Amino acid sequence: MRQEILSRAYDAIGEHTPMLHDCGALCRAACCRPDADGQGGVHLFPGEKALLTDCAWGRIVPDAFAPMLVCEGMCQRDARPLGCRIFPLTPVRGKNGKWTVRMDARARAMCPLAAHGLSGLDPAFPRAVRDALRIVAEDPEGDAFLEKWAALEAQYRQPLW
Repeated sequence: MRQEILSRAYDAIGEHTPMLHDCGALCRAACCRPDADGQGGVHLFPGEKALLTDCAWGRIVPDAFAPMLVCEGMCQRDARPLGCRIFPLTPVRGKNGKWTVRMDARARAMCPLAAHGLSGLDPAFPRAVRDALRIVAEDPEGDAFLEKWAALEAQYRQPLW
């Protein structure tokens, strides 16, 4: 995916976060730390691996879906990948065919905001994330990645029995 697309997507989100204050205070920044086994992280959008190769606060590990950044300390916030910037939201294609957002089912395990859905977030945040995802979708590789991401997240919405 073109770097210009990533830059525009980052700019669309800007300083918007899920809440008007540090939501990491609610969960002790659970989404910013690997689990007890050193696993967990955020999948990188196409083109982001090149931006994070010299990242001092995380490591990139292979994953069957896409390369994953595993944080190992406090990040450089302006260098966070899109997956971090959009959390706890996930892309979903709306009935009109355009990308929009919903609460990521995977967030339920770590994010106290997930239980409240979109109504528990600063309303500017989902709008900014939606705008960023629509920018990503302008690039064919980005649109294909969003389709893959949405399909992966949908697996977590399936009943267990």
